[in-house]
Amino acid sequence: MSEPRIITVFGSSRPQEGEADYEEARILGRRLAESGFAVCTGGYGGVMSAVSRGAKEAGGKTYGITSEFFSVKVNPWVDREVRVATWQDRLFELIRIAHGFVACKGGTGTLVELAVVWEMLNKSVMTGKPFAVLGDFWLPILERVREVELGHPAPWGERNGRLVHLAATPADAARHLKEKLE
Repeated sequence: MSEPRIITVFGSSRPQEGEADYEEARILGRRLAESGFAVCTGGYGGVMSAVSRGAKEAGGKTYGITSEFFSVKVNPWVDREVRVATWQDRLFELIRIAHGFVACKGGTGTLVELAVVWEMLNKSVMTGKPFAVLGDFWLPILERVREVELGHPAPWGERNGRLVHLAATPADAARHLKEKLE
């Protein structure tokens, strides 16, 4: 039996169990695992813990990419921790390990992750790795950047098709990734 494809999920460390963003991320983890994916996160709390928990509850495999830069322990839902030295190493390992991505609501860290993945797809540094954002939180940023991308001729990126899928629900995100990776 082959290893499942890995979906890296980005999102805020702030949501707590019982809050809407935490519960939505937990459902996302469950839907990804039910679709046959392993999940990878930054390994800490909030969305990262919720996604990992949801995946474990559905029998899925979980990875956490953590950094010596942060003095925080990995969440208890992670099967395999990969510890790296810096937050930059962490970001690029989260990207390298993945077959696809989902960005949930988040702050500046999630914004950096979204921007780096989108730019790598935009410039064809990596291909064949689908990317979805969950909900409409990131929509204003996506629309503003697309104004620039689509307003100037270029041989790459958004001009050749949407690189970031807007997923209305966790099930929609999982379905989109499964379709793109089949």
